[in-house]
Amino acid sequence: MDFLTVITVLIVIFALLFDFINGFHDTANAIATSVSTKALTPRRAIILAAVMNFVGALTFTGVAQTITSGITDPFELDNGLVVILAALIAAIIWNLVTWYAGIPSSSSHAIIGAITGAVIVSAGVHAIHFQGFLSILEGLLSSPVIAFIIGYIIYSIIKVIFKNSNLAKTNKRFRLVQILTASVQSFAHGTNDAQKSMGIITMALIVGGMHPTTDIPFWVQASCATAMALGTSVGGWRIIKTVGGKIMKIRPVNGVAADLTGAGVIFGATLIHLPVSTTHVISSGILGVGASHRPKGVNWGVAKRMVVTWVITLPITAALGGAIYYILDLFI
Repeated sequence: MDFLTVITVLIVIFALLFDFINGFHDTANAIATSVSTKALTPRRAIILAAVMNFVGALTFTGVAQTITSGITDPFELDNGLVVILAALIAAIIWNLVTWYAGIPSSSSHAIIGAITGAVIVSAGVHAIHFQGFLSILEGLLSSPVIAFIIGYIIYSIIKVIFKNSNLAKTNKRFRLVQILTASVQSFAHGTNDAQKSMGIITMALIVGGMHPTTDIPFWVQASCATAMALGTSVGGWRIIKTVGGKIMKIRPVNGVAADLTGAGVIFGATLIHLPVSTTHVISSGILGVGASHRPKGVNWGVAKRMVVTWVITLPITAALGGAIYYILDLFI
């Protein structure tokens, strides 16, 4: 087996590992509200999320193609396989650190920051496609703001519609509705998040001369969907605890509003081929709902901690990706 084949196989393995970790790191967000409101038991919520993530991951490829060619040109990337391997290792390290700390940081920010840092160290700043990179960055930064606003509006509308309803009966009904909204949000998550690894594997195949176009091979889709579904089945209780309870006390009606917000924003981004941070979107949707419900009931301290993590993820993973590339380049 030659050098290119060995590195490409390593990249596929690490990309699937990244997707697996993404499964219990990010997918936990999609089911956190339904678990915290007892709309679903943890076991059923995880099974539901795993299945819907798998289906969502097989449905679209536009985001994957954006990752493949939006940040840099894989056809002209010197030493590109080492760049991709370094980026994956950096993103995995950051995901594990933030998961251990129970902080719902962004896997999207992590992998995009890591790729950018590794490319710059490898080929210089000129190798970055700034138009594509800025459009990706714009989507990552604007989507949480949009989610906060939409969450605020949706819950405000729900409050008006059900202002004279019996609270106990309303919560019981919304608990049933939340099973549907959690399913939709998990599906939307799969349509966006799993595609990042698909794009990375396809980029590696292109750089290694094993794939002629930016089209995503079906085996790549299927393997990434499976890896994310398996990761989801493991759980992610640290993240669920933060998103589902520490931001605010979530009732079924709040959960439905937050789920609809997250699913709508994530799926909208998928349709225009933009990668977004599902972590940011879902957490911001909850914050918007909380601000509309009762601002004093939101734990703004936890929210601040999450925002700080979101802000530092891109520069830290860029530096980490560049450093790991430098080390790998010395030995490979």
